[in-house]
Amino acid sequence: MPADYTIIDLFEIINRRDLDRFNALLTEEAEFYFPKTQPLLGRGQIIRFFKILFRQYPKLAFEVQGEIIQGQRAAVHWTNQGVHKSGAPYENEGVTILELEGDKIRYMSDFFKDTNF
Repeated sequence: MPADYTIIDLFEIINRRDLDRFNALLTEEAEFYFPKTQPLLGRGQIIRFFKILFRQYPKLAFEVQGEIIQGQRAAVHWTNQGVHKSGAPYENEGVTILELEGDKIRYMSDFFKDTNF
């Protein structure tokens, strides 16, 4: 699967909250760097993180604004909107850096504007 399909799939999968499919997109030793957290190493830790994120934000949807793809690396500019479990609205904008290994994600790092997450 070319890199652009994997990247498009990633954000669609997150919006659907399809953690089984997300898990299948990650290499076993995938790494995820998210602001204000320790590095998440291995797909098990990454999936646990997203389970917690989805509980905190029962409504959260990403919209890809654009991407730059160079071989097995990509930068994806996104915006998101949602609602925190407290009922407070949430929105943000950022970039996710991705590195692929074949058709799987081995590295992800998020950079976003509002770090009061």
